Amino acid sequence: MTKTELIPAFEAVLFSGGEPISIDRFSQVFDIPPETVTEVMEALEKKLIKNDRGISLVRMENTYQLATKTEYADYIKKMFDIKRRTPLSPAALEVLAVVAYNQSVTKSFIEQVRGVDCSGVVTTLIEKGLIEERGRLELPGKPLLYGTTKNFLRCFGLSDLTELPPLPKNENADESIAEQIPLDGETAE
Repeated sequence: MTKTELIPAFEAVLFSGGEPISIDRFSQVFDIPPETVTEVMEALEKKLIKNDRGISLVRMENTYQLATKTEYADYIKKMFDIKRRTPLSPAALEVLAVVAYNQSVTKSFIEQVRGVDCSGVVTTLIEKGLIEERGRLELPGKPLLYGTTKNFLRCFGLSDLTELPPLPKNENADESIAEQIPLDGETAE
């Protein structure tokens, strides 16, 4: 297939998939190199923009997905009679920020940064698909490690974590907050 023929084929696969699809998967399915996948995706994105379509191509790390444009969200909600979801609480946003900037982290680390219990907030963020378990730390008790998900990237309009805004500098300290907090099992000096 030529690149021109691949564009609608990629669009069809993305549409039918519904979930983010990796560059490697496209490379396998179409038997083409990853560089060609990227080129075709760029062409598809340009075509969607040029034709002023109601959907856009979203890139998240090494995956792509079709998504509706945000300006049509109200119509989509009306069409499907979707109830508005409750917005994230300030506590949930704080926990999400701690996880996003320091991942992979334990619940204990999050609680040390925030100074309060965060069990309920962590559970809520997992249920919303914004954070996920990433394994266990090799310390006594083997605490769970948490990190952000691709859904987090999609919800905040990021292609990867390098697009997070920089943290403000603390002019009164040479160390970052993360460096000042002891890890599980360490003692503070």
